[in-house]
Amino acid sequence: MLSGIPSAFEQELFRCYKEIERNFRERRWEPAELNGGKLCEASYSILKGHVDNSFPAKPSKPKNMLEACKALESAPSTFGRSIRLQIPRMLVALYEIRNNRNVGHIGGDVDPNHMDAVCVLQMSKWIVGEFIRLFHNVSVEEASNLVEALTERHIDVVWHTGSKKRILKPGLSMIQKALLMLYSEAEPMSEATLVDYIEHSNPSVFRRDVLRKAHREKLLEYDAVNKTVEISPLGIKLVEEGILI
Repeated sequence: MLSGIPSAFEQELFRCYKEIERNFRERRWEPAELNGGKLCEASYSILKGHVDNSFPAKPSKPKNMLEACKALESAPSTFGRSIRLQIPRMLVALYEIRNNRNVGHIGGDVDPNHMDAVCVLQMSKWIVGEFIRLFHNVSVEEASNLVEALTERHIDVVWHTGSKKRILKPGLSMIQKALLMLYSEAEPMSEATLVDYIEHSNPSVFRRDVLRKAHREKLLEYDAVNKTVEISPLGIKLVEEGILI
């Protein structure tokens, strides 16, 4: 999708993006942040090679990302502001989260890993979309659609109404409903909230026939002491490949 860019560089950029997106779906917030650094390095290599009109054998990491991106500002104006300024400055911000945000996590009342991962994902989408727009010669809307096409998209089957959520897809088993509801949450849910949201009539039966069974099958993690439930990567895969199709 990137005309004039060596295949190895294009593949590395999309591989890094898909890794970020996959880790985010699997609630692996810190790996999603770390892989943002890899995407920065692949992106910088594309910018540098394009400006120099010469690409090395493979993408590489600059010694100093901040200074390297600043140096791109002196490129001829014919390259446009996106190449010289906007993408490089976005890379600097993304790389800053990758390298230095963890110092703010210690001793805080709220762990911002999830918030940071959301930021990393959205900035990565913008960067990849901008590359597609520039090198594939398409509109912003078309570029955005191409980025979304890199990963599977699913219809919204979880409805947020007032203070509750409801499953809109009929014909699902209680285990499927539970997994779909957990999939829609960024954090573990309380057992009571999950029972309420999927409208099960008997919490004891739900605990026995749904939670404990799904826990044994490693589809979710049920904490019987704290009464919390969290979907597992295996459960996420089941939702994406068996329910949201």
